Amino acid sequence: MGMSVTISAARAQDAENILKLQYLCYQGEAELSGDYTIEPLTQTLDELRADLDGGHCFVARLGDEVVASVRGRIDPSGTARIGKLMVHPRMQRHGLGGRLLDAIETRFAQDPAARRFQLVPGGRADGNMRLYRSRGYAPVQAGADDTRLDLIALEKPASAGTFVASA
Repeated sequence: MGMSVTISAARAQDAENILKLQYLCYQGEAELSGDYTIEPLTQTLDELRADLDGGHCFVARLGDEVVASVRGRIDPSGTARIGKLMVHPRMQRHGLGGRLLDAIETRFAQDPAARRFQLVPGGRADGNMRLYRSRGYAPVQAGADDTRLDLIALEKPASAGTFVASA
């Protein structure tokens, strides 16, 4: 490739590129459910900007291109809700999802209000489930949302720390 991928906090000017990436990355989930009205595909740029303003977001860049992203916020109960972990299809299986998860967990671990980390991946995301379980996440509830996707909430205590891969 010739360039290395860098992880950094998202900037306000990244919003449009994050939204385009989100639209691309959630096509498969929409196809699996037969529902193209899922929130990641209908979210507006203004709604995404509000998400970014109200929480934390990290991106992975290959040069100037945003190739992966994750975002989240801490709710009043102390749950750091991590979501929209997405990696461009051509960049998958290179460890970017794990690196982004580490980055956002590290950021939330610095906040004394964070008691636990929580993710809610679609139930059919086997590769993602392996990643989350390898990072110490365990199922806490299962169900379905109004998009007919099977959902499994995964949590781990914030005090469990983050996984740091050895080089």
